[in-house]
Amino acid sequence: MATEFQRPQVILKRKQVQARTALSRSGIYQKMAEGTFPKSISLGPRAVGWLESSIDQWIQGRIELSAKVGV
Repeated sequence: MATEFQRPQVILKRKQVQARTALSRSGIYQKMAEGTFPKSISLGPRAVGWLESSIDQWIQGRIELSAKVGV
């Protein structure tokens, strides 16, 4: 029987998300408000993060959209 390897959940902080997506802080929050960017998760009273997997999916979606549009 094959053993399934499950990758652990990784949480990215805002600056890491900015670096990976090339979006500004305000751009991230604007896209979240529009419903076109993954929602953040609360890490505490003044801290939020994003699941790495959801950011990776968003980036992949932008790549696929770009390929369809030819931009």
